[in-house]
Amino acid sequence: MRTAFYPGSFDPMTNGHMDILLQALNVAEQVIVGIGVHPGKTPLFSFDERAQMIRDALSSVASEKTGVLHVVSFSGLVVEAAREHGATLLIRGLRDATDFDYEMQMAGMNGEMAPDVQTVFLPAKPASRPITATLVRQIAKMNGDVSKFVPQVVAHALSDKVSS
Repeated sequence: MRTAFYPGSFDPMTNGHMDILLQALNVAEQVIVGIGVHPGKTPLFSFDERAQMIRDALSSVASEKTGVLHVVSFSGLVVEAAREHGATLLIRGLRDATDFDYEMQMAGMNGEMAPDVQTVFLPAKPASRPITATLVRQIAKMNGDVSKFVPQVVAHALSDKVSS
């Protein structure tokens, strides 16, 4: 079974993340979403909240795929986390040339550290290219409508989080 590791902060999960996740599920039989947890950073959502939003968002669009999705936390190197979970593919989404340049450097370094883990670049669909979790958080904190940028479950969670 081909296993892919899709790392990120997912704080919160956006439609761009969902786009790449759905593509990854077409490339691999099993996808492990690795939520990076860093002690020095204070995310808007806890690991458990982010993990549940990812599961709920996927189940709302592809419930038949939920059995092959696993969500884990990691705090070290992405390639080490991928290896730890038996992944041979490392999924990276690309929005633009800036992402490409950065990701090519990372793929080169990761390939040297873990030649058994292949980086796979997946292009974001045009509609999700401008979306970033940082911008979504900023819009939500200013009471803006983020429903075009995130799955419905995330929009509700953001509304609840910023209004409390």
